[in-house]
Amino acid sequence: MGIFDGLFGKKKMAAPTPVARRPLMAPGGMGKRPDPLYDEMNNYIIVILDSCRYDSFLAAEPKVITKLGPVERRWSYASWTAPSHYNLLMGLLPHTSPPHVYASDYYKEDFIRFNERFGAKDIEFASFVPHLFMPTYLRKTLGYFTHAKVSLPVLNPKTPINRDFDTFKLMEKHNDMNAMLDEMTFSSERPSFYLFNVGETHYPYARPTEPKNLWPRLSGVHGVFKHLDDHVTEGKLKDGGKTEPFFDQEKLDILRGRQIDTIQYLEEVFTRLYDMVPKNTYITVTSDHGELFGEEGYFGHGPIQHDKVYEVPFLEGKIR
Repeated sequence: MGIFDGLFGKKKMAAPTPVARRPLMAPGGMGKRPDPLYDEMNNYIIVILDSCRYDSFLAAEPKVITKLGPVERRWSYASWTAPSHYNLLMGLLPHTSPPHVYASDYYKEDFIRFNERFGAKDIEFASFVPHLFMPTYLRKTLGYFTHAKVSLPVLNPKTPINRDFDTFKLMEKHNDMNAMLDEMTFSSERPSFYLFNVGETHYPYARPTEPKNLWPRLSGVHGVFKHLDDHVTEGKLKDGGKTEPFFDQEKLDILRGRQIDTIQYLEEVFTRLYDMVPKNTYITVTSDHGELFGEEGYFGHGPIQHDKVYEVPFLEGKIR
């Protein structure tokens, strides 16, 4: 028996009679959007604090963000931005790593939580099949508007992650969640879904008001993709390149302090977010992965196998 077999055994209940509303056409030729299946459905927002460590979040002692609910210690399915966001949009939010539980049983229980998040009924893992992609399900089955505002270029609109979104934007600055809120609107006709990939907590861990000349600039980290091929000639690595020394722990501690500072700054931005959202808005706040600050000789995230690169904060709920 395959691991997913039990997820599809339950007979699907008939969908309730849709609430009568005017069908809308989506931009980009995605076809007719169905009427919302339920009345009083929730707007749903996922805020991804990119690279935010669980213990950094706790050290910041946020008072505003945590109005949503208690902070949980969870684990990401991936250690790098792109694969983690693909998992998140499949509905695989950071997990609790429960012992003595089959994966299929955990998925069943976890996907049931989307009924609360969406304000819907009868949602289960099989509801996301065959696309296994949350924006597709939200838009084509539940009738949502779907939007994404991202900070990191690996999630730019030309990548495959931009699927069944009505709008998808790579922000001008990588560290300005406030600019995302400037463009956030809600419809009175149907619920909206927003994905916010927030870059303040990502290297160089900078508030948007901090001058760029004051940002830390670490060789091998800053502009990693822009300069990835600088040391390659005819398909081979150049010899004789200068090898930069690894960072000392004092510098790494400063970087962790900067990440904590950005979380404290984001308290002001979340105050604005919570004031802006209408009633019946469900919000999930988490991270796509953690970050290493010198533990066992590691810095950053990506090709790293370490608890701290998977350990993330998780909290969710309605603000009103």
